[in-house]
Amino acid sequence: MEIIAIAGYITDEKIHITRDYLETTTREDCGIKHEQVEVTDATLLALIENYCREAGVRNLQKQIEKIYRKIALQLVRKGPSNEHPIARVHVVLSNETTTESLSEFFEAEVGGATQVVAGSVEGSSNEMGSETTEEAETVQSDFPADQIQCPTDQASDSKDTLVTAKIQETEATDTVEKVLVDSSNLSNFVGKPVFHAECIYDQTPIRVVMGLAWTAMGGSTLYIETTQVEEGTGKGALNLTGQLGDVMKQNAQIAHTVARAILHEKELDNPFFANSKLHLHVPVGPTPKDRPSAGCTMVTSLLSLAMKKPVKMDLALTGTLVKEKTIAARRSDVKTIIFPSANRRDFDELAPNVKAGLEVHFVDDYSQIFDLAFGDNQHTEK
Repeated sequence: MEIIAIAGYITDEKIHITRDYLETTTREDCGIKHEQVEVTDATLLALIENYCREAGVRNLQKQIEKIYRKIALQLVRKGPSNEHPIARVHVVLSNETTTESLSEFFEAEVGGATQVVAGSVEGSSNEMGSETTEEAETVQSDFPADQIQCPTDQASDSKDTLVTAKIQETEATDTVEKVLVDSSNLSNFVGKPVFHAECIYDQTPIRVVMGLAWTAMGGSTLYIETTQVEEGTGKGALNLTGQLGDVMKQNAQIAHTVARAILHEKELDNPFFANSKLHLHVPVGPTPKDRPSAGCTMVTSLLSLAMKKPVKMDLALTGTLVKEKTIAARRSDVKTIIFPSANRRDFDELAPNVKAGLEVHFVDDYSQIFDLAFGDNQHTEK
């Protein structure tokens, strides 16, 4: 049996699927018109990133259906507007027809208040065939246009009768208040967010480095933190926590050795690792972690603590599963990503919108990572 790996949808793809299919189908199933509801793009983005991070769109469809069912309930409870459309009747009158006689006609035929506004239009109507300017009256009624019937078809030779009438209906349908779903009221429809922001620090402090990981929900950030527990001659040691698997434990021991060698090269007189008992922790303790791509991230965290230098802001390091981890980096506002040179081909295959705005470096050895992580940052904490 052959196993085929299929990459999940990225955020932009989920938004297009929602707009083109999920939202349209659900709205029709709920009997809601397009003009009755508005779900903003920011709302869809928040829904995807805070509620539906899975690779597919099944859960996203369930959330969209939940939103539209509640919208349908709101519309049913509100009901349509009871206001009738306003009709404007444009009537061309003969010279001897008065505004009062026109008002009396509408009050008798339709009933209720009307407003007659005088104006003038050009017309031709007299027995001698000469062109004259006749009075025009515009009647505005608060009653439905279909209830107003002007006696234009009645034959009469009297100059006091109505000659022509044109009805322009300004509104022909009942109006219903639009329901707006935005980021401020999204929780009213789908509850509290399931996921939260992964970027813990605005500025990564000394001893902390951001890595990128992969979970069943796609890519995510993975911080590596190191702290000094005890200091004394010959007390150099390393303790590990965070539910690390055998591979990551091995990587941590290798990282400790590599960090000591690099520190000896950069700062020959610095005995930090020989005299410090260190504690390296990978947050989100309940989640087991066992990937081979965190070694350089651990080295960088150890060196940051030893040299008392923070790493470059918005920097993340990672290895395999380039697509998912790149998406996670964008979600956490990471601007600079360091990949092994072997992953260049995987990155080149990504869509342009996934790569846009990212500064990506491909490295072959740790000296290149050191220059990128610490080269632009000369601040040292005393």
